[in-house]
Amino acid sequence: MNIILFDGVCNLCNAAVSFLVKHDTNNELFFAAQQNESGQKIILEQGIKEDCRSVLFIKNNKVYYKSDAFIEIAKHLSGWPSILKYSYIIPKFLRNGIYDIIAKNRYRFFGKKTVCFIPTKENQKKFL
Repeated sequence: MNIILFDGVCNLCNAAVSFLVKHDTNNELFFAAQQNESGQKIILEQGIKEDCRSVLFIKNNKVYYKSDAFIEIAKHLSGWPSILKYSYIIPKFLRNGIYDIIAKNRYRFFGKKTVCFIPTKENQKKFL
């Protein structure tokens, strides 16, 4: 199972999840907010100790962080977003540097929700 753990109160993260659901036409991706019970359970099961300001992607029991997570996620997308999988050609220190700036300032730039992301009825099967 391919699981994306995201910040459920971050507006940017929620917009990204909506985008990913739309472009995951093969239904290969599943989602859990890091703040909810299923997200916390997965974090414990995987032994994740890193600061969870990062999106986390779990594929075949391997955890991907930051820009590596986005590259791996992009491999499962259809349409033009799948081109993002080629971001690996950008040096990792640059990719993660940009990622860190956005992650550190995401609430200031994009705001916060008061509750975690709530999927629509047709998308509920994709959320853990």
